[in-house]
Amino acid sequence: MEESILNQRIRTNSKTMKRYEGLFILDLSGKEEGLKEVVDKLSSEITSVGGKIETVQKLDKKTFARNARSGESAGHFVNIIFEAQGKAVAELRSRFKLASDVIRVLFTEAPAPVVAKA
Repeated sequence: MEESILNQRIRTNSKTMKRYEGLFILDLSGKEEGLKEVVDKLSSEITSVGGKIETVQKLDKKTFARNARSGESAGHFVNIIFEAQGKAVAELRSRFKLASDVIRVLFTEAPAPVVAKA
């Protein structure tokens, strides 16, 4: 009986952790710190709310079709795949909304990784 309760707890905990993908558009103009330092800050924010970083992709700097908020004409795109609880994502949204380095952020549920069969 104790074993079934333990298995139930493990299943419950694994259900609460979901896989997310965060697409960040960063403004690094006029800043002394580079892209790596800003990405490290983003990663530490995610881990501070209990998230586990899986992958970080640094994409190119892209020019916007129209200027964003206070006149930015381009931004660095970074994609971070991580696991976290749903309430942690809500906390991250509010934190990144206040960050001066982040122009925009979009969180979506990431699909499960595909394992190639040999």
